[in-house]
Amino acid sequence: MTITSPNDFSSSLRAASLGLLFSILTILYGQGMGIAFGLNEDLIKDRLKAEAVSVQDTIYNNDAAAMKAVTDKSWSYMKRAHLHAGGMGTTAIALVVVLCLIGASRKVTGILSLLLGAGGLGYSIYWMWAGFRAPGLGGTGAAKESLKLLAMPSSGGFVVATVAVFVLFLIWMVRGRGQDA
Repeated sequence: MTITSPNDFSSSLRAASLGLLFSILTILYGQGMGIAFGLNEDLIKDRLKAEAVSVQDTIYNNDAAAMKAVTDKSWSYMKRAHLHAGGMGTTAIALVVVLCLIGASRKVTGILSLLLGAGGLGYSIYWMWAGFRAPGLGGTGAAKESLKLLAMPSSGGFVVATVAVFVLFLIWMVRGRGQDA
């Protein structure tokens, strides 16, 4: 099935509205991080360092090099969150439009758009939160492990939905080839 009228497309977009809302929030989250980084980079880095200093005796055994390595990596995680939010939010919107254009059912469109939008937002939040947690936990591995219940379902949902859109698109392409003959 293919969209035949603007009303069909609008109806499909309405089915995807919750996923689109999360997708747009993901993009805004990424842009907000960019603004915050631009205005407060030193403040954020100082907060990360202060968090590490607060546990330098117990977690880092007064190893300044280890503390610096973790806080530097934490800052990288925050930048990664910013980049993931922009990329995943935009990707989610594009894939939802593909679903609407190929005429996927309203139910499928709603479910996949929600997985895409919420998955992108959740995964972006995961990286930011891991960046903030790492200095106090003594490493990024510990921070990632502590947040795997956020990372796994959000990234997994996003990937599963992306693969599903790909498969639906392939089916749509194959069916369309027979109609063109």
